[in-house]
Parts: sequence; structure tokens; C-alpha cells
Amino acid sequence: MKSTALKESANPRTLAADPARQAFLLLRTAFTVAPILFGLDKFTNLLTDWTGYLAPVVPDTLHLPAQTVMYAVGVVEIIAGILVALRPRIGSHVVAAWLLGIIVNLLILGAYYDVALRDFGLFVGALALNRLATAAAAHQPGGTTVSH
Repeated sequence: MKSTALKESANPRTLAADPARQAFLLLRTAFTVAPILFGLDKFTNLLTDWTGYLAPVVPDTLHLPAQTVMYAVGVVEIIAGILVALRPRIGSHVVAAWLLGIIVNLLILGAYYDVALRDFGLFVGALALNRLATAAAAHQPGGTTVSH
């Protein structure tokens, strides 16, 4: 049985010659690392006080302190990042939905429109990751998974 490296080198769609594969790997890496780091920071608040980005209606509706809500947000973000790493077609949809939730929250808050616009760009990137992951899966034997 040939090694994966030999199969890849014999394949005309090697990473160096495949811009779509490069884009997929860049987006998968970014949408794995960023949610995990942001999720972890919800527990430390080193980057910012995350509760300042939370619309008051959210903790009021959940009957929880804002920081407790942010802990839950952190857990979801960490899980989303791991899911992107393991199952990018599913994880990209989770991240896209999560980003829409953040955008809606910021619009309800009535502040940080610049962050909402940035998150819209990330939302589009997550959808692009999904399309690239779907295309990559179609080129894999069996067409069901993307493991690279």
C-alpha cells in the first residue's frame, strides 16, 4: 500500500498547485484557531471585557449574570472551533450561525456596528469554508469526508 505522501505527490492536485485546497486549509485553520482562542478568553477576559458586547436582554432573558452567559459562549466557541477542525462542513455552518447570532446581538445592543460588519465578513468566510469543504469532500474517495 502506498503512503499518503506518495499518493499526494502523484496527484496532479497537490497542495502547491491547488489554490482551492490552499484556501480551504487557510480558512479551516483560521476558523479552528480563532473560535478556540476567543472561547478561552471568555474565561480570562485578557483581550477585553466581553460582557460589554452582550446585549442586556440576553442575560435578563436567561436570568443569568452576564459573565455566566459569557462562560457558556466560551464553551460554545471552543466546541465550534474543534468541530471545524474535525468536521469542517458541519463546523463551518455552526460558526456561520454563531456569527449571525453575534451580529444580531450587536445590532440589538445598538453599538459596535464596526464589529458587526467585521463579523459579517467572517460569516461570509465561514460560508466559503463550507463550500470549499464540500468541494474537497467531493474529490475524496467516497466523497464523504475531508481529513486533511
